[in-house]
Amino acid sequence: MTAFALLNAPIAPTHPGDDFAISFAPLSLEEAYRLADDAQNGAIVLMSGMVRNQTEGRAVVALEYQAYEPMALVVFRQIAAEVRRTWPDATRIVIHHRTGWLQVGEISVLVAVGCPHRSEAFAACQFAIDTLKHNAPIWKKEHWADGSSSWVSIGACSGAG
Repeated sequence: MTAFALLNAPIAPTHPGDDFAISFAPLSLEEAYRLADDAQNGAIVLMSGMVRNQTEGRAVVALEYQAYEPMALVVFRQIAAEVRRTWPDATRIVIHHRTGWLQVGEISVLVAVGCPHRSEAFAACQFAIDTLKHNAPIWKKEHWADGSSSWVSIGACSGAG
C-alpha cells in the first residue's frame, strides 16, 4: 500500500484502553506497563527496544530517529486492529516510539500487550513489534565511533534498536 493510500485508508478505531505515541521525550517502562495493565490480564508482555553499542561489528555511539508521525500513528492503530483480530482477548495494546538523538542504552521503542494468557500476550507482542519494524515510517541514523553515519529505515534493521 502506498503512503498516500495508507494515509487515506479508514483509520481503525482505537480500543479505549490502547495507547499510541511518537515522543521526543524519553519513554517510560513503568508508564507503558501501567497503560497495558487491566484486571482481565493474566499476562503483560512488554518489549523494550534500546540503542545498542554496535551494529554488525561497528561501534555505535548514538542513533537518531525520525518518523512521519501522522502515518506512523495510523500504522500503530492498524497493528492494534490486527492484534485484536488475531488475539481477540487482548485487553490493552501500547505502542510508543521515540524520535530524536538517543545514546547507547536509551529506549527507542516500547510495545506492551495485555492478555488473559501468557502465550497470547507473547505472540501478540512479537507480532506487533515485527509489524511495526516492517511497516512504520520511521528511520534511524546510525552514528558510529569513527565519525561516519548513515540513515536506514527501521524495516531494514534486524533485531532491537
